[in-house]
Amino acid sequence: MTMRTRVPTSPGVRHRRDVDTRGIITKGKPEKYLLRGVVKKTGGRNAQGRISVRHQGGGEKQMLREIDFKRSKHGIPAKVMAIEYDPIRRANIALLYYADGEKRYIIAPLGVNVGESLISGKEADVKSGNALPLADIPVGTPIHNVELRPGKGGQLARGAGTAATIQSKEGQYAAVQLPSKEIRLIDMRCLATVGQVGNPEWKAVSLGKAGRKRHMGIRPSVRGVAMHPGAHPHGGGEGRSGIGMPSPKTPWGKPTLGKKTRHKRKYSNRFIIKDRRIH
Repeated sequence: MTMRTRVPTSPGVRHRRDVDTRGIITKGKPEKYLLRGVVKKTGGRNAQGRISVRHQGGGEKQMLREIDFKRSKHGIPAKVMAIEYDPIRRANIALLYYADGEKRYIIAPLGVNVGESLISGKEADVKSGNALPLADIPVGTPIHNVELRPGKGGQLARGAGTAATIQSKEGQYAAVQLPSKEIRLIDMRCLATVGQVGNPEWKAVSLGKAGRKRHMGIRPSVRGVAMHPGAHPHGGGEGRSGIGMPSPKTPWGKPTLGKKTRHKRKYSNRFIIKDRRIH
């Protein structure tokens, strides 16, 4: 895919740059059978009505699409009937028509087009869009939608343009390098989809105006140094001033930028071979 710029008929369009999806995204309404109601919006507020997540609120109404992360229909071929836009994720989604008549959405892999046939299971070919156990995928193959436990459904490498890579195999586990560069041991019975997630150009999108950000449900962010000291640790001072402390802090006084938040004795630490912070 390439990027698309618009004729500057207004200030908001002048700096707008989008992914050119002409000929890729299928026009028309989504599959009604696979819609699961409207995405619930909280505005960042908890059960007490207090803001627990800042900078959230408003936005357009979004319908939730049911995505098949498990790829559990083994041995049944499916035809890609459409590539569609999903309002709650950066990646596009692909509509599959299975041979037994069932329809399901999956995350659209890069290079998979309408009309192609996909399948999941041990006997599937190592082809982009097919889902196989890690034991049957060759070392060095890019994969996405990787399971952490057999049968639970894909949890890793699901964002647009991301892909994990199988580094090695030994015994019951495969060493997989994740998009964060973390290397983790994963049970070789876990399913993964071959290939990279589509729409890698999304990072080059320029919204063009603040209103598009508000349509996405994202409210403005205010710098801590612009606040008064009662609202943020960085606030206060005469004129323009720095944060006045060795390292930045959250509005609640906790350290940021490098502060480790993962529990030291988390159960899955033993599966991590290389931490994502070590390059």
